[in-house]
Amino acid sequence: MNASHHQARPNRRHFIAAAGAAAIALSLGAPAWATARPADRGRPVPAGTVPPRLTPLPLSSIALLNSPFRENMRRTCAYLLFVDPDRLLHTFRLNAGLPSSAEPCGGWEDPAVQLRGHSTGHLLSGLAQAHANTGDDAYAAKGRVIVDALAACQAAARYTPGYLSAFPEQVFDQLEAGGRPWAPYYTIHKIMAGLLDQYLLSGNDQALDVVRSMAAWVEIRTSRLTVDQMQTLVLRVEFGGMNEVLSNLYLVTGDPAHLRTARRFDHEDLYGPLAAGRDELDGRHANTEIAKIVGAAREYEATGEQRYRDIAAYFWDTVVHHHSYAIGGNSNQEFFGPPGEIVSRLSEVSCENCNSYNMLKLGRQLFLHDPGNAAYMDHYEWTLYNQMLGEQDPDSEHGFVTYYTGLWAGSQRQVKGGLGTAPGSYSSDYDNFSCDHGTGMETHTKFADSIYFRSADALWVNLFIPSQVTWAERGVTLRQETRYPDADTTRLTVTSGGGRFTLKVRIPGWLADHRSHARVRVNGRPAGAHSEPGTYLALTRNWRSGDVVEVTLPMEPVWRPAPDNPQVRSLSHGPVVLAGAYGSTVSPTIPHVDPVSVVRLPRSSTAFTATVDGAAVSLLPFHRIQHQHYNVYWAVSPEAGREREIAHYAFDEGHGSTTADSLRSFPDGELAAGADWTAGRTGAAVALDSAAGGHVVLPPGLLTGLEELTVSAWVRVDSLSNSARVFDLGYHKDTYLFLAVRTGTGKARAALKIAGMEAEDFIDASDALPQGRWTHVALTVGGGTGVLYVDGVESGRNDAMVSSPLLLGTTTHNYLGRSQNSKHPYLQGAIDGFRVHNRALSATDVAALFRADA
Repeated sequence: MNASHHQARPNRRHFIAAAGAAAIALSLGAPAWATARPADRGRPVPAGTVPPRLTPLPLSSIALLNSPFRENMRRTCAYLLFVDPDRLLHTFRLNAGLPSSAEPCGGWEDPAVQLRGHSTGHLLSGLAQAHANTGDDAYAAKGRVIVDALAACQAAARYTPGYLSAFPEQVFDQLEAGGRPWAPYYTIHKIMAGLLDQYLLSGNDQALDVVRSMAAWVEIRTSRLTVDQMQTLVLRVEFGGMNEVLSNLYLVTGDPAHLRTARRFDHEDLYGPLAAGRDELDGRHANTEIAKIVGAAREYEATGEQRYRDIAAYFWDTVVHHHSYAIGGNSNQEFFGPPGEIVSRLSEVSCENCNSYNMLKLGRQLFLHDPGNAAYMDHYEWTLYNQMLGEQDPDSEHGFVTYYTGLWAGSQRQVKGGLGTAPGSYSSDYDNFSCDHGTGMETHTKFADSIYFRSADALWVNLFIPSQVTWAERGVTLRQETRYPDADTTRLTVTSGGGRFTLKVRIPGWLADHRSHARVRVNGRPAGAHSEPGTYLALTRNWRSGDVVEVTLPMEPVWRPAPDNPQVRSLSHGPVVLAGAYGSTVSPTIPHVDPVSVVRLPRSSTAFTATVDGAAVSLLPFHRIQHQHYNVYWAVSPEAGREREIAHYAFDEGHGSTTADSLRSFPDGELAAGADWTAGRTGAAVALDSAAGGHVVLPPGLLTGLEELTVSAWVRVDSLSNSARVFDLGYHKDTYLFLAVRTGTGKARAALKIAGMEAEDFIDASDALPQGRWTHVALTVGGGTGVLYVDGVESGRNDAMVSSPLLLGTTTHNYLGRSQNSKHPYLQGAIDGFRVHNRALSATDVAALFRADA
């Protein structure tokens, strides 16, 4: 009988520990060398390598105890044993000229989709990890069936020897000729990585033979190309972590050909700026680039070249601190934006889960080499709880996962557009294959791989996940029992063995924002050791069976402002982000919260309520909010200030390339491109030549912290062009406050929009702005009402504004005469007397302002 027709299912003994006794190990039976370095398996370490300062313990030595992590793993393991390998092997067999009558898969494994084949690699990795962590040979047996079938395809295919894929080798001819086929090396990487995991974690020697043959094919294919051809043709198309898997293969085999080939995938267009300490990530496809940097981290280990480590460390630091959202994830619509632009780039398709899968791999690898930097594991924990744990549907039998974790107000976890889904869930067994479907098979089978690390004389406790670990080299077993983060204490007990060593326990960096400090007790007595947040506490002693360490990490709600808008914040409690549970209600924009209204519910440690837009809203750990709309970011009112004019660019200079704020509140603006001085109404003004791209650039932050505002100016429109702007204050074409002289409706229009909103709030005037004369324009917004005035008289109104200027934040791109949208025309005319008030002026005030200036 075909293996796919005789599926074993994970049973209770593999996942449930007996109460009051040692855990029924999830890890029994996995080979002791499963996660060991090559040297530990009798192979010499290649010359020039830099071994990590810490070593992960084998998955076979760690048992997950009862927790959401174990439940997620149980569901994914059920899927691994359920999925029919013949269906995934169908396109491999057809491509090799072998018969197959299996039903084709859907999603990105569809026979007509170029990316077909990648999910088989993820499945092999998931099976290998499940086998190593549970010891259940059902996973290894299924892996052997798949590897054997792939070996048969590799042998039968009439391509260059070693080639193995589910699509023809001619796709690489297209790539090398300058075409852009969908990521062929990406798929090769996933297959190779899965095969290598089968060898390392399940002891499958045939898998090593197949992956080495694939590597030889990659060497043949790339060696005939020049460096320029690799850089400008091959590497401009997503290639996953080819440098990573080839470096890993080199570290296993010592074959220098693998390292030589790996380095051909060093993409200098990305590496060069990072090596020089420059953040040029804006506009790059995030997961394409992250995978390359994971490879750089492995190349550092393989070569000892500091440049690789510098690239990887700088990239990690840049992404985590300048491109990441409140939950630890990154990217909007799969791309990086400018540094610091976060709430100005929200959507239902932010934070692709594959990105964080790779960022956790990167941070883990960097920490193994630099254990003095606990920030790597702080980010690991934060993202694990707030993104990866919640990507899986807890109501699905097979652990269905989402593709994105949307963060716009009113988002919900849902299927990626265009892919099939099981009813009421996020993905499906066969119709939803995608990169995130694949990484989900890995993420939820390797939770045990980063809870503990070891050095020669220390056991490092990185994560507070219920588990039992056996440190074989010391003959010591520890059991970690905790309800963290629902409770603030974790309890570590030496259950067998002993001896003198150091227990190093991470004191999370999030504690730095709390009023209380970590408390550590050994056998009921204060440890007396230093416990600074963002470091590891060291406890060195002669340990004996029965010794108990209790670590208490006090938690409290903390408001965390967004970098691009201090009045938009997220709320965390310990290591978890709290989100609003909105049920079937969709929030049209970022809601307004009273921050002092947050109250913990009785008899709960992590459930709260808060007053939001005047009503009570439940706040829960974000990973627990499933099958409903939610909200992660909140608007918070600033402290009330004096009503006043906050900026006035009078343009009285008449010479030079800068213009000053006469109130001296903001830096100078700049005359750009075709902007020059001209005679104004009473003095100087700025002339704007649309053909030359003339415009004025005003400094960032003009609108920061304004719940209401008035923006006014004098403008002379010499030529009417649809969408030409008098002013456009914002970040990009999805977040802005503008006034256009005319739109396709034939009328002037003012509009406010925050990225994520379905449509802009707009106010149409009664007509286009007058042409050939000086005109005073004023826009007031506040309290849900926007009014547009022309020459002191109301010309348009919207009493149902959805959004608020408070959500605009620091507005990094503030233009006069230019749109945020590069496709729009520049203004042909002149500008004078630009002002911003921190309140919505009344009609009487606007009329008075017009008369005074006139």
